[in-house]
Amino acid sequence: MIRVPTGGATPASIVDTLKAMAGASPKARARFAKGRCVRGTYIPSDRAEEITKSRSFTGASRVVARFAVDGNSRMPDTDNPVLRGFSFRLGDVDHRSDILTQSAPVHYARTLAQMLAYLKVRVPTPDGRPDPDKFEAFSTANPETLHQASYMAAHPLPASFADTTYWAVHSFPATNGRDETQFIKFKIVPVGNRAAPTEDVAETKPGAFLHDDLQSRIAARDIRFSLMAVLGRPGDPILDVTTRWPDEDQRETVRLGTIVITAIEANEVCDALAFDPAALAEGIGYPPDEIFAARRAAYATSLAQRR
Repeated sequence: MIRVPTGGATPASIVDTLKAMAGASPKARARFAKGRCVRGTYIPSDRAEEITKSRSFTGASRVVARFAVDGNSRMPDTDNPVLRGFSFRLGDVDHRSDILTQSAPVHYARTLAQMLAYLKVRVPTPDGRPDPDKFEAFSTANPETLHQASYMAAHPLPASFADTTYWAVHSFPATNGRDETQFIKFKIVPVGNRAAPTEDVAETKPGAFLHDDLQSRIAARDIRFSLMAVLGRPGDPILDVTTRWPDEDQRETVRLGTIVITAIEANEVCDALAFDPAALAEGIGYPPDEIFAARRAAYATSLAQRR
């Protein structure tokens, strides 16, 4: 049985192992290397102030965002299921918030040590594949690390970034103008009809079809998402990002605003600004889980290596 190590797990070791898994160069992104930078606007709803006093969410602003596919830059979009990412920046220089979301509502590890062990059993051997015995032993000993993959297997992704629902897997403390604080989860919901699942069209699509589709959609019209706050309750598992809140899909939600993507942006813009999970304007606090704390440090490490 493979047990989760108690030492040796650091944000730097996580970044190094991610790059070893993907066969990526030191200057590549550790995750979601294949992406497309876009820009647009954010329009707050009249209910945003009920949830947070953060001016990133209560005021209109420009948006810089990035759609991406997890893995290395050579991975074809037809690989399914592959996690998708949507990172975006709201607000201005004094009230900036960067939110990182993905196409599954849970993470694959609860702690930093478990995350490192999860990644290590997936590092390819010389024949190009992970060791199946190590993989099976680890999964048996750590069943919660399969929750993300199980969700993705049960929920085929649509054949478009624009029709995908995204989640920030962490529980964020949100404080409104009355100094009332509650935990929320961010959920990004596409406005409009969904495309067919990827598995129905992948055989007939080129390897970059997600990026081609995004470019053609934006050329024809804007793309809209509702930025939702899923409201927490006392007793929710705010420290375990491998587990969803009870009845999460039936929870009360508040639409904080609408993200409108209007144009393709040069990828160098997103590379230069680097979405930072630590950038949260007053009114949205840091999630208390261990993975978020590690992510803040890991993104800084990865950015330093890329530069």
